[in-house]
Amino acid sequence: MISKKMEEALNEQVNAELFSAYFYLSMESWFKSKNLNGFANWMRVQTQEEMTHAMKIYDFIDERGGRITLKAIEGPQTEWDSPLAVFEAVYEHEQKVTGLINDLVDLSIKEKDHATNSFLQWFVSEQVEEEASADAAVQQLKMVESAPGGMFMLDRELGQRVFTPPAAEGE
Repeated sequence: MISKKMEEALNEQVNAELFSAYFYLSMESWFKSKNLNGFANWMRVQTQEEMTHAMKIYDFIDERGGRITLKAIEGPQTEWDSPLAVFEAVYEHEQKVTGLINDLVDLSIKEKDHATNSFLQWFVSEQVEEEASADAAVQQLKMVESAPGGMFMLDRELGQRVFTPPAAEGE
């Protein structure tokens, strides 16, 4: 059984993950409006990942005998000045999510909830990857900022990203 405090905190994280999906979907729409379909694809894959994260936590709450309580999702930003500005927002957002995950880990330790702590370690590792991926895109965009050919090549590269659901536990 999960504590009420941990249940509430995990429910907040479900909301944060759903907001992340909504945020990246908004970015996908912005990129599509700029005819940068590779960048849009990257955001679509990111949206799918965030939905998977939300459902992973959702299912965990249920498995632990908790109750899922969904709340309203805040409307995301819809306009940016440039592709670089979009990916800087992605990087900043992922750093914020890392902080939220770390807070959950801290709470699981305080609550002596070893099962939740173990569960959250996957998210700790995932956030390292999320931040690194966003930062890599920021750095690449800075390199091609004034080179339209480089932007075209980066758009093509980002268009190759595909969604790969996480493997089931034990695989």
